[in-house]
Amino acid sequence: VQLQASGGGLVQAGGSLRLSCAASQFMVSSVNMGWFRQAPGKERAFVAAVTWSGGNTYYADSVKGRFTISRDNAKNTVYLQMNSLKPEDTAVYYCAADTVVYTTKIPTHQGDYEYWGQGTQVTVSS
Repeated sequence: VQLQASGGGLVQAGGSLRLSCAASQFMVSSVNMGWFRQAPGKERAFVAAVTWSGGNTYYADSVKGRFTISRDNAKNTVYLQMNSLKPEDTAVYYCAADTVVYTTKIPTHQGDYEYWGQGTQVTVSS
């Protein structure tokens, strides 16, 4: 199982970035997929998730209304569209896959995820 995150970079406050997470050796449509971030000196924190069915998405309160998680099954890729970026969004962003899926699960905890990508740096300047 491999997850390859990309799309990070340096952007000014108010700008946008789209992160991508390309998966191999499994289908993103069969697992829960999530994005987490880790800012300097802080613990890794949940950002967004989409369930295996594609029917449910979850967001951290700090990004609701600004970030959107989506999935392209044909490309086997999950995206995180980030708009109205703020300096406090600066972090290394990780995508992750949760293969233990069931209908009532809300995959917002790190412990839910077995597989992790390498991370991509997002820096938002003020």
